[in-house]
Amino acid sequence: MEAPAGPVVLTLIGRVLSPNFGARADFDMTMLERLPQTSFTTRTPWYSTARRFTGPLLRDVLAMASARGSQLRAIALNDYWVDIPFDDTARHDVIVARLLDGRPMAVRDKGPLFVIYPFDSNEELRTPVYYSRSAWQLRTIEVR
Repeated sequence: MEAPAGPVVLTLIGRVLSPNFGARADFDMTMLERLPQTSFTTRTPWYSTARRFTGPLLRDVLAMASARGSQLRAIALNDYWVDIPFDDTARHDVIVARLLDGRPMAVRDKGPLFVIYPFDSNEELRTPVYYSRSAWQLRTIEVR
């Protein structure tokens, strides 16, 4: 994996087998843009209407760093964190959203990155359990 050319926006730490900076994998926005992109429109508890999210699948980001584990800890800019079962990335098309309605997300708009599930694609996902696994203003993923 190549080292990021621009400012780091996402860092993977922990059980990362293909690091690009010491023991971690750093991604800039260009690296995330180069991965295949997924888009979906979904309703969330945080917006009054359905919104369109676009970004790489979380499983593709993890694969790029050869990350292996059973749990992910998504950590936000304000140090808020949430644990996500690793197998959610295989079972659901969870993305690391970098666009909201086709535009980059500012920090004040829950950006620049947002781990989000396609809630409207499966009734099972429209529960507090899965809503709680979303993380906006994402900066770090610790692979455990």
